[in-house]
Amino acid sequence: MSTASRTPRTATRTISWLPVTVDKTVRRLAVLSLIGQTMLIVTGGAVRLTASGLGCPTWPRCTEASLVNTPEMGIHGIIEFGNRLLTFALAAIALAMLVYLWNLRKERRDLFLLALGLLASIPAQAVIGGITVLTQLNPWVVGLHFLVSMALVVVATLLVNRAYGRTGKFRTLDLVALPGIARPLMTAVAVFAAVAVCLGVVVTGAGPHAGDADAPRNNLDWDLFSHIHAVPAYLVTAGTLVALYLVVRGRITGPFRTAVVLLLGITVLQAVIGFTQYYNGIPALLVGAHMLAAALLMSTATNAADLARSSPVA
Repeated sequence: MSTASRTPRTATRTISWLPVTVDKTVRRLAVLSLIGQTMLIVTGGAVRLTASGLGCPTWPRCTEASLVNTPEMGIHGIIEFGNRLLTFALAAIALAMLVYLWNLRKERRDLFLLALGLLASIPAQAVIGGITVLTQLNPWVVGLHFLVSMALVVVATLLVNRAYGRTGKFRTLDLVALPGIARPLMTAVAVFAAVAVCLGVVVTGAGPHAGDADAPRNNLDWDLFSHIHAVPAYLVTAGTLVALYLVVRGRITGPFRTAVVLLLGITVLQAVIGFTQYYNGIPALLVGAHMLAAALLMSTATNAADLARSSPVA
């Protein structure tokens, strides 16, 4: 038998081995995608908060002569290169997700396109990261890098919900009917959360944690934009409290109630961290916690809005 004839048969056997339903592996890969995208924000924050932004001073190599960090680069090189390595792990997860969904690419087009979006965004994110290094940590490019990561957290959250049948066209989870105001309310909360994150990027670009001692700042008034940044955060809190009132008044149970309570908890946590860091000189550890909480806020806001959108109207 020729090599050419054996190849299609091998491919056929491989495809037949792949699942034809959304199984545990697909769901686990979706969860891993969400965890990984969140961790990328944390490690990216660690790069900046430890002044390791130029730990690898060039791109795509770590140095002009080495693809990886060298002992001479010390801890900053380890932190920066470690963050770069996580991108490869995320690419592997996204690729595995696409492979596992191959037999479902038409039936579950929603999952396949979300997974494809995650995979396609990774090289784009790597390029933005490279531009960040090559521009010596320009704060606007750094901010774009962060915002793309936040967008990927949103996509990964939607992927998890679809993979578990919580929302979307192929929903298998029973959702109770919600008041008509719930859908636009939770959509507004998610939008305000995104606006708060965007303004947080501006605040960060004016603050002291630049990623390197010589990195430029955006020269905006940090204190002023801190207060502006708080406005949409207040609106997120207010909207979530209204949602909680609807849940309590309507005695709503199930996933939506859990989503609203979780969103309120993350919102309060984020507010506590934000006020604490503001009045204590912006310590790096609290800034890192604030970044993690921001990722959790976007995920929980997306989840609540997605559930509201998929729920029937009372």
